[in-house]
Amino acid sequence: MGLDVDEKLARNIVSGLVAKAASMNPPEFVRVDMEGSPYTQRTLDFVHELHRMPGNGTSVGTVIQAYLRRSESDIEKLLTEGIRIRLCKGAYKESAEIAFAAKSEVDANYVKLMKILMKSGIYHGLATHDESIVQQAEAFATGEKLSRDSFEFQMLYGIRRDLQQRLVREGWRVRIYIPFGTEWYPYFMRRLGERPANVLFIARNLLRA
Repeated sequence: MGLDVDEKLARNIVSGLVAKAASMNPPEFVRVDMEGSPYTQRTLDFVHELHRMPGNGTSVGTVIQAYLRRSESDIEKLLTEGIRIRLCKGAYKESAEIAFAAKSEVDANYVKLMKILMKSGIYHGLATHDESIVQQAEAFATGEKLSRDSFEFQMLYGIRRDLQQRLVREGWRVRIYIPFGTEWYPYFMRRLGERPANVLFIARNLLRA
């Protein structure tokens, strides 16, 4: 929304969107997405600020990236205020000082944070196509006797449609993420460019869709 162009302008645009969402009947919801680590603190500060504004409480949330070492602390602060979170693994190339590098470490931290979110009593989104993690979420929800509509799985349009359909058939909530607008192709290419592993992942899963 223009954070690099003019932070005040970006804040005004997003504030207006959230205010519009909050004024609708029933109230709608705006998720403030997360980019690379240089934006993490500014984004979270802004989300906390938005959430505290009168009337915005149920209409704004954010994204947390499991590969960042700081994420557990960020989640604790967000949950204290009842802010809804979309948990993803993270797609940007970051230094080992601030981010887990090995896939096994990222996966383990994702599952750890996922369980914190699922037990929080707040409606969150688990953004992953990793079937192993999806299965762990299902098993955890079942073991903890959590309602199947107390959280949602989030996936990209066209990726693992078989998994998406299976989850819906079994009563889990699934939200499909669809890039919108004329700039969808540059967006898609940036996602691939951020991490070369994304190319192999998408190619492999398109064949399974």
